[in-house]
Amino acid sequence: MSQESNLGSKARNTKALKSRYRRIMRFATRALLQSWWFELFLPQLGLGKLAARGRIRRLTKLARRFHDLAADLGGLMIKLGQFLSSRLDVLPVEITSQLEGLQDEVNPEMFSEILEQIERELGLPAHEAFEYFEEAPLAAASLGQAHRATLSPVLALDLGFKDVVVKVLRPNIEEIVEVDIKALRKVGVILSKVKLVSRRADAPALVEEFAATSMQEINYLNEAKNLEKFKAYFAQDGRVSVPEVIWERTSRRVMALSDVTAIKITDVESLKHAGIDPNAVAAELARVTFEQFFVTGFFHADPHPGNIFVTPKPTNSEIDFSLTFIDFGMMGEITNQQRLDLQKLLFALASRDPRATLVATQRLNFLLPSVDTYELERALETLFERFGGLGVADLIQTDPKEIRDLALQYGQLVRTLPFQLPENYLLLFRSLSLISGVTSSLNRNFNLWDAVDPFARTLLSQGGGLLRTFGAQALEILTTLVKLPQRLDSLAYKLDRGELISRAPETEKRIRILDSSVRRVTASIIFATTLLTGLIIRDTQAELGSLLLGASLVPLVYALGLFRAK
Repeated sequence: MSQESNLGSKARNTKALKSRYRRIMRFATRALLQSWWFELFLPQLGLGKLAARGRIRRLTKLARRFHDLAADLGGLMIKLGQFLSSRLDVLPVEITSQLEGLQDEVNPEMFSEILEQIERELGLPAHEAFEYFEEAPLAAASLGQAHRATLSPVLALDLGFKDVVVKVLRPNIEEIVEVDIKALRKVGVILSKVKLVSRRADAPALVEEFAATSMQEINYLNEAKNLEKFKAYFAQDGRVSVPEVIWERTSRRVMALSDVTAIKITDVESLKHAGIDPNAVAAELARVTFEQFFVTGFFHADPHPGNIFVTPKPTNSEIDFSLTFIDFGMMGEITNQQRLDLQKLLFALASRDPRATLVATQRLNFLLPSVDTYELERALETLFERFGGLGVADLIQTDPKEIRDLALQYGQLVRTLPFQLPENYLLLFRSLSLISGVTSSLNRNFNLWDAVDPFARTLLSQGGGLLRTFGAQALEILTTLVKLPQRLDSLAYKLDRGELISRAPETEKRIRILDSSVRRVTASIIFATTLLTGLIIRDTQAELGSLLLGASLVPLVYALGLFRAK
């Protein structure tokens, strides 16, 4: 290629990347403005019911526009769409259904460009690197694509197998990912200025975690190392298997793996045909997931159905199937302290203990500091008693009136939703959300949380991690005991001075609401008085009248609730 042609190609690529950034930002700006108008501004004017009336229609249309944008642009937009499509727990089906199948709509790269990428990376002609290379891709993903191939005879003889799957990154994907991350960072900064978002999550930090993971995904050497690490953790578990990495045919942008294609985990009919119980598969998947979260601290963060196969075992084997994981580009890690805190939450959930669940959730930093813990504990107790053992199918069939009654009983709690998402748990929540969707597709009656009970008992019987958990708890108890005399002395002092305060959450809540109402009514009166005075004297004292008209905006903003005093 001539120098002039090369410069022209770079200019076109730069122009395309700038256009990509502008398209993403236009969509994000329009979506944010729409959300602000309907979800924040109109309710402050008393038009909340009007705004809510068309919410599903608006969000469905917005999801459809995002689907079209992501399918056209590819890159991280596909990843974002996949994540949103999995959030059946927080998004209506009308929205998630618009985003389903995004991965299947990604167009493959030209075969000639794939071959050029392989030859650049491996330093070998493609026909020497592989005896056979299938032109049609096995799968075309957002960042790369996979092809079936066979190894050269000498290498196949050395490894003991010849059938492989070769993953190849899309040409120029690094520049595309960089542009997408730049746009997402801009959106994160904007969201950080919205109180409704910022009080629940650090949007810029979440974007940075997503960015770091995405950069890891566009380096196949990282993925290969992740695979080997995951394999080592489950080396003694016959229910878990992974592909073999062919290091001789692996580089930063190309990776060859043994072909482990088997039954897709959500293909229920094929599982039954192979004599495998889908419910047993769901139970094993839950166990292996909990093992990653609570024991190894190293977990697969992208366990969607395309990344997990069910591999039937020979009839003479002790087990009838294993779970085969692929695609280790997106992985999450949990620190030892986080793992111990998660174990405490696990034991609390398994015992249906609302108080212990609340304490564990606070330790994990999932609750807002302002949460009314008394009311939340009561709500947890009610939820455990009523819904503790129900599967997804039972929940769907629950009488809507019962749900409404619970919402009315804990109306203030439901309206404030006192939960936040710490940035270092984004991948864990993503993984859990995807696994929940997979287990539900295997069996609608399967309750992922019921699988907590047997796993917690197993963890209790093993003792290793449990001893560390109890050791940490013993240290906390000891620290509390040391501080107890000082606290008792402080309590006695307050009693003597009559300073002891008794909490009445319901009364406090009503007082806060009344206080807020009085303040806003007062602000409304000040606004009306200032406005009318300004209009009356404007004809005779123009400057003072204009000043009063301008000043009336301050109490108006307060009355509408657009400003919140801290």
